[in-house]
Amino acid sequence: MTVKKQETYSQAIKRLEEIVRQIDNNELEIDRLSEKIKEANEIIQFCSEKLTKADREIENLLKEKQQSLE
Repeated sequence: MTVKKQETYSQAIKRLEEIVRQIDNNELEIDRLSEKIKEANEIIQFCSEKLTKADREIENLLKEKQQSLE
């Protein structure tokens, strides 16, 4: 399952936490384990991109604010 474009960061984190819980509790059959690991990697990438984008936006807003105060 891939990360949906409209999915929020919070939704993705919840999905990731669920996968980690399943792995920690040995709830996954070996055939599904690889699939879930791949899904977790996709979610991590998605969340990383969201955080990077938010960081850039905040940096830009702070720069704009600083420039308007000068």
